[in-house]
Amino acid sequence: MKTRIRYGKIAKDILAAIAITGIFAVAATSPYFFINLARAIKKDSDYKRRKKGGEPEDKVLARSLAGLNKNKLVIVRREGYSYTVKLTDMGKKIIKRMQFENMRIEKQEKWDGKWRIVIFDIPEGNKRRGKVLRDAMRAKMKAMGFYQLQKSVWAHAYPCEKEIQLLCEILKISPFVNILVAEKIYNDGALREYFRAKKCAV
Repeated sequence: MKTRIRYGKIAKDILAAIAITGIFAVAATSPYFFINLARAIKKDSDYKRRKKGGEPEDKVLARSLAGLNKNKLVIVRREGYSYTVKLTDMGKKIIKRMQFENMRIEKQEKWDGKWRIVIFDIPEGNKRRGKVLRDAMRAKMKAMGFYQLQKSVWAHAYPCEKEIQLLCEILKISPFVNILVAEKIYNDGALREYFRAKKCAV
C-alpha cells in the first residue's frame, strides 16, 4: 500500500509556479543553483512569504526545492550552460490533485438569470472504478456548492464550465458529462431558496 506524502504550503507554491511557467533555468557556472533557481521561481511568480524562524527566504525555498527534487516531483538537470528545473510526471499528478482539492466556483456580484445544469452518466465498466468516479463526482459537486436536482443532475447559479471541464479532465470522464445552460427551470423554488441561503443574488 502506497503512503501519500503530504507537502507543505511552500512546496505546493513552488510546484504551482513551475506548472504555470513550465521550466526555470539558471547559469551552470553558479555553485548555488538551488538557491538561484529558488530566486528565479520567486521572482517569476511574485512569491512573497514571511521568513521562517529568521532564516532567509531564499534558503527556505531552496530547501523545499531540493526536497521536491529528492522526492522526484521535479527534475533538476544540467543542460548545456544552465541548470533547469521542471515537473516530472509524478509532479504533474500532484498539481492535478491540488487543482482538484482547491477547485471552487467564483461568485458573481449579480446573477445573470441562468442556471448551469451538469448531467453525468458514468458507465459501470469496472464496477468498482465506476462507483469511485461517481462518488468522487458527486462529492466534488456538493463541495463546490451545486444543488442536486436528481441523482446525477446538478445545478449552479454561476458560470462553472471551465471548472467542470477541468474536473472531467482530472477524473477522465469527459465523454460522460454534459453541461446545459437554461434560463428557466420549472418548479425551481427549492433551487432558488438554496442559493439565497448561500447568499447568492438569485
